Amino acid sequence: MTQAAIDHVAGYLVKRGHGEGIRLGVRTSGCSGMAYVLEFVDASEPEDQVFEFGGVKVMVDPKSLTYLDGTQLDFVREGLNEGFKFSNPNVRNECGCGESFTI
Repeated sequence: MTQAAIDHVAGYLVKRGHGEGIRLGVRTSGCSGMAYVLEFVDASEPEDQVFEFGGVKVMVDPKSLTYLDGTQLDFVREGLNEGFKFSNPNVRNECGCGESFTI
């Protein structure tokens, strides 16, 4: 996680008032086959791999870990738009809309 992503998630968790961190995963979706899943979670699952960046915990299920190995999560602002940006070295192809990818 970049510092911008850490700051954004930490701030949101404070506003939310509870939660252990975020869950990062992948699911089958989109025109290229896979899409990222990012959600706030209150507790990790027993099978999760838990990573910590600047006090923010990131939970990844074992199935997703293979696809996410080496991925950097950033939070970017471009004009009026803002959102998370994934830099995944495993991606071989992305769809035109940028919503899904192939490994």
